[in-house]
Amino acid sequence: MRNHRRRGLTALATIASLASVSVLAAACGSDGDDSESDGKVKITVEGWRPGDEQGTIDAVNKLADEFMKDNPDIVVEPVEWEWSAETFSTQLAGDTLPTTFRVPFTDTKGLAERQQIADVTEYVNELPYAEEFNPSVLAAATGTDGKIYGLPTDVYGVGLHYNRDLFEEAGLDPDAPPTTWDEVREDADAIAEATGQAGYVQMSANNTGGWMLTTLTYTLGGRLQSEDGTTASVDNPATAEGLQMLHDMRWEDDSMGKNTNFEWGTINEAFAAGKIGMYMSGSDVYNALVTTNQVDPDSYGLAVLPLSDSPDAGVLGGGSVAAVSAKASDEEQSAAVLWNDFYREKKNYDPAAAEADAKVLAESDQPIGTPTLPIFDEPTWQGVQDAIAPYVNVPQDQMSSFREGIFDQSLVPEPASHTQELYAILDAVVQKVLTDENADIAALLADAQSQAQALLDS
Repeated sequence: MRNHRRRGLTALATIASLASVSVLAAACGSDGDDSESDGKVKITVEGWRPGDEQGTIDAVNKLADEFMKDNPDIVVEPVEWEWSAETFSTQLAGDTLPTTFRVPFTDTKGLAERQQIADVTEYVNELPYAEEFNPSVLAAATGTDGKIYGLPTDVYGVGLHYNRDLFEEAGLDPDAPPTTWDEVREDADAIAEATGQAGYVQMSANNTGGWMLTTLTYTLGGRLQSEDGTTASVDNPATAEGLQMLHDMRWEDDSMGKNTNFEWGTINEAFAAGKIGMYMSGSDVYNALVTTNQVDPDSYGLAVLPLSDSPDAGVLGGGSVAAVSAKASDEEQSAAVLWNDFYREKKNYDPAAAEADAKVLAESDQPIGTPTLPIFDEPTWQGVQDAIAPYVNVPQDQMSSFREGIFDQSLVPEPASHTQELYAILDAVVQKVLTDENADIAALLADAQSQAQALLDS
């Protein structure tokens, strides 16, 4: 193992401002740049999403300053970046990726197999908690070769996000969100009738349609693949039931509105603007709703997803892996893992680090206390929650259904093989059902089943 402290790296406590984002390409890779000149390791790191408010940028920069004080060998430059499967390969080829960045659980194995992210097993194993990860969570950061390609972070369970104001306008109790899919349908109809806004909306574009159809299928007890990822099971009764419900809400109830072409960013924007009563997304999306979409916290509610009576019913769980560019040098990889430990992981297991992080976030009025799930074990998670309790500024009472109920629900991982390609196939199914009143659900699923199995056989 390498000792991070014996590389003879020296200090440089500078950090880029937002105006310097346009030059991040010059600092990304180790080919022909000065990332290790003068005995210093310089890395660019994912800092904030496009559109994030200045408070978010200030908080990241302050944490970077603190990291560099503790690690004078490393220069950290946070930059604006957001994951996109469509542009990732181009960014990698053009050396415009940060040194380290987050990728979805579902993409990690494919990126590793294509050698687009770095094997950082050596550096992860040097961390004091390397043996303490929840195995099912660490598996998301592990390639098919058994090597580790990053640190798991931002673990979530999908929840039902709802607008309390629209609930009240429709005569519904915002403290009693729906607990069955029949109630979701009834409440969506009431909201649409009383307010003219969409009562419930389902994502359908850029693979989010497949993601959320998978989620809906899980809640009804179905699966889209065998556990080993070799056999497709797209054409199943639960998926058919979910699609029929979406069809009926769209065409019989008219409770989904006219815009059916939503993805993650656009649905967040519409929800924050008060145009959507309910939608499904990861439990941590409140942070983006605040920092990017300026949602009114008083209008926000979060509930657990309704589950059917099926013993196989569960909630889709996911998250991100803090990965490192395959073009990073060994020294950059090491520095990136140290940064990700400090910035993303330590606050998940160390109460003191969690409190320090909360203090920085509080100073810039960033969300603190948004529900996440344990990367380690529930007692460790609870210790962190206790540490940040004095700083919590999110409306946790309005999230009580999720906070109190999620640990009683079975978490089901996303499909194991060709996940994003499967989601793309399912996007077309969801879009057809939402745009064609006469869509033949049975035929759509039979065709999607054939496509999915061919994909798995390829």
